[in-house]
Amino acid sequence: MRRLVILLFSLLVAAVVLFILLRLLPGDPANALLGVGATEAQIASARAQVGSDQPLYVQFISFISNLARFDLGTSFVSRASVVEEIGNRLSVTLPLTILGFVAALIIAVPLGIIAAVRSTKWYGAAISVISQLGIAIPVFWVGILLVSLFAINLRLLPSGGFPLKGWANLGEASTAMILPVLTISLVMSASMLRYVRAATLEVLGSDYLRTARALGSSFPEALIRHGLRNGAVPVISILGIELASTFLGAVVIERVFSLPGLGSMLLLAIQQRDYPNVQGVLFISTLLVLLIGFAADLTQRIVDPRLRDRGAGTP
Repeated sequence: MRRLVILLFSLLVAAVVLFILLRLLPGDPANALLGVGATEAQIASARAQVGSDQPLYVQFISFISNLARFDLGTSFVSRASVVEEIGNRLSVTLPLTILGFVAALIIAVPLGIIAAVRSTKWYGAAISVISQLGIAIPVFWVGILLVSLFAINLRLLPSGGFPLKGWANLGEASTAMILPVLTISLVMSASMLRYVRAATLEVLGSDYLRTARALGSSFPEALIRHGLRNGAVPVISILGIELASTFLGAVVIERVFSLPGLGSMLLLAIQQRDYPNVQGVLFISTLLVLLIGFAADLTQRIVDPRLRDRGAGTP
């Protein structure tokens, strides 16, 4: 319950910050409805239509009350519901985020454990060096390299785009996701690997692992039975941050591969000064990031009973 209260309070603070920042932008949101040479009467009508003629406190109360009803308004340009538009865009962004994150986990966890267990071997050191280099490479640059290799040179995969029918055309949609997912997984697995390696090294030097070995357990058995669960506790919080970073990175990757997700919606809304769409995308993105952190906190308490006891007041 305490974590839930913190989540709701954080969401309220984020909504306030979002409202203030958007109002600090130069210009009036009514400009999105006006053409060049608009008359004073047209400007006044447009301002009344978007509500920018009202005092800021009235706009803020209306903004918060609409958010409480999960009403994100209507686009100034397309006149479509912002919630419906975001729902359509999330059908691209969420699969891209989840698939990229899962693929990064599949790469990072075993390689991170190997890099820690075999840290004195040449291949353990090589894995660590390669992961360090991977952290330094921008995600969009990896995407451009993969497009050059697989789309332009080898002609095996499309360089970008998404079918108009979306996931109804499963074959083309899946093919269009391969390079974006590969791009995200390669970059995110590099940073995940470092955390998995550090957590595994800490477990390898622990007293309980040495005790398990002394009582007759083999090294793999002691590591799996005692080490993985203890090592997972600090990694879970990091994975929550990494999942949030994957979601935000997916917004950038969508631009590289011309995917119709939240990233392209946000950029188009900014160019068109479509305030409801900008507000909606930023609010939903913030909400998802906060929910990811909330889920990571709960998962830590499920894995480690000591955290539940501490939260209940047990010394």
